[in-house]
Amino acid sequence: MIGILGGTFDPPHYGHLRPARELVSALGLTELRFIPAANPPHRPPPVAAGADRLKMLQLAIAREPGFVADDRELRRGGPSYTILTLTELRAELAGRSLCLIMGMDAFLGLDRWHRWQELWDYAHIVAMPRPGWPVEQGLPAWARPRLCRDARELAQHPTGRLWIQPVTPQDISATRIRADLARGASVADWVPPAVLQYIKDNRIYH
Repeated sequence: MIGILGGTFDPPHYGHLRPARELVSALGLTELRFIPAANPPHRPPPVAAGADRLKMLQLAIAREPGFVADDRELRRGGPSYTILTLTELRAELAGRSLCLIMGMDAFLGLDRWHRWQELWDYAHIVAMPRPGWPVEQGLPAWARPRLCRDARELAQHPTGRLWIQPVTPQDISATRIRADLARGASVADWVPPAVLQYIKDNRIYH
């Protein structure tokens, strides 16, 4: 199975990397693709340029087995619609199980995404809830029929299933990191050293 994790990665930080490691272990993913968005439709535009965000991501995952930086949305340009990315990946990886990974807040707003109902035709969805989130009561009606009772179902089917995977909470946000960098505060506990050095060398958020 291949995991797909999108985002702005502005910058990439341990709040991305630590849950990603847990997901690889819990689901037995053979690969996890990090895909930086060019123009995210549901949030403000990134602060750092696409080339810098890609380079920071490459530095962040350089020593992580199975982690891959995929720049297709940056190369494609335009609004970074997930359905376009999944269509491309499915054409390239026919027969493989694809798992689109997102936080529970994003998942609960899935029905506002571009061509959202088609996403299930190209991948499974793995949602990461906050601690104590009530799975059965909290899911919208359109999601309940797709819910797996066992994560092994994801490997048995190429698309169309939903899995809820708890991960260790990370009190880290890119917004706070950028603000602290701008005022000269230390963010060494939140950002990999190679990424922090790149930020300083290129004065990205200063």
